[in-house]
Amino acid sequence: MTLTRPALLTLLLLVAGQLQASEAALQTEANSGAAVAVSAADAAVGMTDAAVGMTDASAAADEPAESITARDLIAGALDLVRGRTSYAQMSMTVHRPTWERTSSLIAWTRGREDALIRFTAPAKDAGNATLKQGEKMWTYTPKLNRTIRLPYSLMSQSWAGSDFSYNDLSRTDKLLRYYDLRIVSTDQQDGHTVYTINAVPFDDAPVVWGKEEWVLRDDYVLISQTFFDQSMEPLKRMSSLEIGQLDDRVMATRMRMVKLDEPENYTELVYEDADFNIELEDKTFTLFSLQSGGKR
Repeated sequence: MTLTRPALLTLLLLVAGQLQASEAALQTEANSGAAVAVSAADAAVGMTDAAVGMTDASAAADEPAESITARDLIAGALDLVRGRTSYAQMSMTVHRPTWERTSSLIAWTRGREDALIRFTAPAKDAGNATLKQGEKMWTYTPKLNRTIRLPYSLMSQSWAGSDFSYNDLSRTDKLLRYYDLRIVSTDQQDGHTVYTINAVPFDDAPVVWGKEEWVLRDDYVLISQTFFDQSMEPLKRMSSLEIGQLDDRVMATRMRMVKLDEPENYTELVYEDADFNIELEDKTFTLFSLQSGGKR
């Protein structure tokens, strides 16, 4: 079939139109695909950002609270057995291989530095007392009606013939002022975190020990306290034998101080009763009260 010139021109225009339509369709499809690809990429970036955000939040949630310090633990242990103020009734048994002696005593404390301790039995010791005001300490013997100011060099000596020193019973805050305190290990015991603390005195500290090692629970209950000489040899140890409730707190209620090279020699201190954060008159911690047998 032979096409006339007008018919051939019409056919060419139709073919050109179809080609343009096909190119437009292809371009539209390409643009659509690119848009989908961009949207998918944006979505992926958004999911990644969200995942990063969740990870950061999770990491923040998993970060532990600020760790307790050795100083916090020692301060807590001192305050646990003293409170703001305290009054306690105790018994003390001094044990030796050939004899044993038990005494009764009462004690008042205020803050971390003041204490008055008085024997009430046996009769031959009743009235003997020790007063501590900050760094100062006095003893009183009613039979001699004599008050003695103890020099610092004697404050670490045996108290009332026991294995405790004068400072041991008063539980001063010397550790907080004169020692470098560091947690050296932790353990888990009976549902508590137990910390071992090394207390090393500063070079110019007015103390006699080369080091003390404290073992404390996370509720500030003392498990043991070991005393080392200047050669870092352990000399004596106080251990908590019983833990119980006294007034509004859980604390060690029976403790034993023992000489490590003479384990048959020891002294046990037992809390019979105690009240904390009570009202005490200022005159409780005076020389007048020491000498006159201060009342609760």
